[in-house]
Amino acid sequence: MPDIDALAIIGLAVICAGGLAYALIYPFLSGAVKADERREAVAGPAVRATRKVQEPAAKRPSVEETLKEMERRQTNANRPSLSMRIAQAGLSLSKGRFMALSGLLGIAAFGLTLMAGLGLLWALAAAVAASVGVPQWFLAFMKKRRLAAFLEELANAVDVIVRGVKAGLPLGDCLRIVATEAQEPVRSEFRYIIEQTALGIPLHEAVLKLYERMPVPEANFFCIVISIQQKAGGNLAEGLANLSKVLRDRKKMKNKIIAMSQEAKASAAIIASLPPGVMIFVYLSTPQYISLMWTTEMGRFLLAGCLLWMFIGAMVMRKMINFDF
Repeated sequence: MPDIDALAIIGLAVICAGGLAYALIYPFLSGAVKADERREAVAGPAVRATRKVQEPAAKRPSVEETLKEMERRQTNANRPSLSMRIAQAGLSLSKGRFMALSGLLGIAAFGLTLMAGLGLLWALAAAVAASVGVPQWFLAFMKKRRLAAFLEELANAVDVIVRGVKAGLPLGDCLRIVATEAQEPVRSEFRYIIEQTALGIPLHEAVLKLYERMPVPEANFFCIVISIQQKAGGNLAEGLANLSKVLRDRKKMKNKIIAMSQEAKASAAIIASLPPGVMIFVYLSTPQYISLMWTTEMGRFLLAGCLLWMFIGAMVMRKMINFDF
């Protein structure tokens, strides 16, 4: 039995060795290797031509990376830092100076409230409101006004670039014209793009920063058109001309929505002003009648409840008459 096992093992080893030798040596003996080399030599030019045709597809990953970068910047634009919010408001203040001014405003409000004799609790509330609430409201107000001015001028700036590109000017020269001739804040934002490119930053990366400083969909559209054209090529004049048309159509729609909502806004303002107006007239006619609202404990409780309900009603009306566009 051991002899039979040994013979079986030897036989299997011989069969495996023969199979490996056949797989490795037979292509050379049969001429298959030479046939493959001949086919490769004949098909070489066609393969090279096919590769040249497929080379533009190599640009697709760069375009995809650009779109991913835009998505990342959009996410960051939704939660900007304090420095970015100051830049969006168009203020030439550093982060430290802004915080110092906010602190001084809070200290002034605290001192004035104490001097008015309203107590420590009211003084602390006034200090917090003046050092946190007022500066943040001011930044939001300045940002909103600056974004509105930017949207008002952006379509004209895009038209200038379209005419320059059609006339044969490079894109960089067209951006310089806008940075020189356009109205604020478009002029300063395009000047910032030119300064970034002068420092060696590629144009498509410098343009992508526009959306961070001007977080509006129209600026994002402009960044997409410029960045994709820089990566994949194409007719820039046609793309920007279509963008200009889109910007002007969006502006028309915005103005139409504002005009249609004015009636509702006027009605909401009248309704919201009626309770305090009636209270003022009652106080002027019979002060002893309405003064119970703040001279008695129950009156103060009812007054606080009325103010809360008035605030909720004003917020509901504001939500009903404001439209996102």
